[in-house]
Amino acid sequence: MRVISVFLTEHDLRLVLLAAFVALSGSWVALGLFHRAGEKLGTQRYGWTFLAAVAAGASVWCTHFISILAFDVRAPISFDPLLTMFSLLIAIAGCGTGFHIALRYRNGQLPEAGGAFIGLALAAMHYTGMMAYRIDGVIAWSTGYVVASVAMAVVLCAMALRQAVRKPWAHAHHAAMGLFVLADLSMHFTGMTALSVTPPATGAPLVDPELLVAMAIAIAGVSLIIAGTGVAAYIIDTKATEDMAERLHHLAHNDALTGLPNRARFAENLGHEIVRAKSENSRVAVIGIDLDRFKEINDLRGLEAGDAALRNISQRLSQLLRDGEFVARAGGDEFAASKRFSEQGDLLDFISRLEGVLFAPIHLGDFQTVTGASLGVAVYPEDGDTQERLVNNAELAMYRAIADATRITCFYEARMDEASRARHSLAQDLRHAVELNQLELHYQVQTSIASGEICGYEALLRWRHPVHGMVSPVEFIPIAEETGAILPIGEWVLRTACREAASWSVPHKIAVNLSPVQFANADLARVVHEVLLQTDLSPSRLELELTESTIIADKARTLHILRQLKTLGVTIAIDDFGTGYSSLSTLREFPFDKIKLDRSFMNEVEHSQQAKAVVRAVLSLGKTLEIKVLAEGVETDQQLVILRSEGCDEAQGYLLGKPQPMVQLVHSAKELAVDRKLPEPRAEAHVGPIRGRRRAG
Repeated sequence: MRVISVFLTEHDLRLVLLAAFVALSGSWVALGLFHRAGEKLGTQRYGWTFLAAVAAGASVWCTHFISILAFDVRAPISFDPLLTMFSLLIAIAGCGTGFHIALRYRNGQLPEAGGAFIGLALAAMHYTGMMAYRIDGVIAWSTGYVVASVAMAVVLCAMALRQAVRKPWAHAHHAAMGLFVLADLSMHFTGMTALSVTPPATGAPLVDPELLVAMAIAIAGVSLIIAGTGVAAYIIDTKATEDMAERLHHLAHNDALTGLPNRARFAENLGHEIVRAKSENSRVAVIGIDLDRFKEINDLRGLEAGDAALRNISQRLSQLLRDGEFVARAGGDEFAASKRFSEQGDLLDFISRLEGVLFAPIHLGDFQTVTGASLGVAVYPEDGDTQERLVNNAELAMYRAIADATRITCFYEARMDEASRARHSLAQDLRHAVELNQLELHYQVQTSIASGEICGYEALLRWRHPVHGMVSPVEFIPIAEETGAILPIGEWVLRTACREAASWSVPHKIAVNLSPVQFANADLARVVHEVLLQTDLSPSRLELELTESTIIADKARTLHILRQLKTLGVTIAIDDFGTGYSSLSTLREFPFDKIKLDRSFMNEVEHSQQAKAVVRAVLSLGKTLEIKVLAEGVETDQQLVILRSEGCDEAQGYLLGKPQPMVQLVHSAKELAVDRKLPEPRAEAHVGPIRGRRRAG
């Protein structure tokens, strides 16, 4: 009761209210900054803790001095400047230490301990400030009130930080602020109640009360400026955090290159559209889009041109959209679109607009091209009642459009699912084909056109499936490349062919095809080296064949690997020559040992002057560069006569020998020599007596 009595009789009520306002505003800012510090880590946490300590310490210190000025001692007063400043440092350092303890060890009882430490710091600040408060009179202290003020500061601050850190209920933040303000004010006013002053009888002049009010307002202003600085920092950080969150959200849902929504955003939008279609009894189409000739832009003009083309196409796609339409970049040169519709004509109109954009010319500096595209369409609900199934069926339709050169857009059909399942089943079986001994090699003879002698053999892979019988390489090789199974299969082919060739008594060459996927493997040269060592085959007898598309996929890398292979002593042949993008530049950049003229020219050489001119040009190029030329696909006597007259070096085809297992080669070669009246080679010129037991391919 004495606290209340002294409070009412010995304090200026205006300054008391001002002190309460300073305490409340300072507490609100300090705890807000403390909360932000709890959200940060590392140096950012230290920074925010420091700001919270400055705001809390300054507001407590200002509340303390306003409370002193509000106390009417009826005696002359003055302040010691050093102790006054020291009391401010105590407040800031104590609050900072307490906040740090509470945040660093928030799992045990240390949040409360941190609060108790702040309470002790408040008490230390108060009584240090009272030491700086010089009163001209007789001063007496009440020990009970002093102890009570310290106890209230410690207990209430501990409770405040408990609420601020642990957040045991929804309004914990407001409770923490109220408890902190109560700790501040109760400690100050109880501490002031502990003080009693007997004025001197000298009649020294008193300080003008209005001057004290002015001082209190100035101190409050300083406190509010400090608090405002904390608020400004909080606002700036909040805005920066919001901007960063918005930026991260954009990056998470949009493609960085084109700005279009990405696959995740497309899936989210499609989910909403399906829900809406269910409620409105409407339909949703999903359209998969694959650019047809985008790789050609990258290969011929570089990645920057490819990026520019993607941005150009994306901008056009964005501009054609209407209500209920959505386009996203799915990755690489693939896009995805969706269309909400009720009438089939609306969907066909959307597809027509998509085709118009995708087949419009693109200008890239002085270069103009048309990418074209293949589109696959699946419609909800008839082609799939779930998002995953709808997208999968649209992709199946897109792949059908890619495979069919006569169609731009394919709509999903149920039989596509059956083909996909069959392909998946074949891929699963192919993974175990090596270990189950289902693979075998057939060999096709390569013959010198001038002499009729055997020059070598090309190893051709065959798969004898236990259920489907012989599976065509045209069918299973692309699957092996897509699934990565081509790596173990390719190594098996290389090892088996080299082992077989090493067992021949006549050192004919053995030609082995390499897949582009194998060239993506950095260990290719090492694998070839190991196989040569293990099979004891001379490197000069191994000829590795690759297509121009393999080189174009990554020219620098491929040429580097080819040079490694040449260092081993093997020969390199370029296969399917004349069908790639840059045949002449490829020959100039790498010294191939053989050119294999694509079989497509042989199909027309008898009837087409253009085809014959191409053959003549390639043969002339080979002679100029001193590279042997082998013509593939020779199937008639007339084709052989033309090649001989044009000076072709070697030939390969059904006329000279079909691909056969090893055991049939000698017999077939002898028969062909007799039938074609070529000089019959000696038996050993084909395969010859085999040293030891012949191992099966």
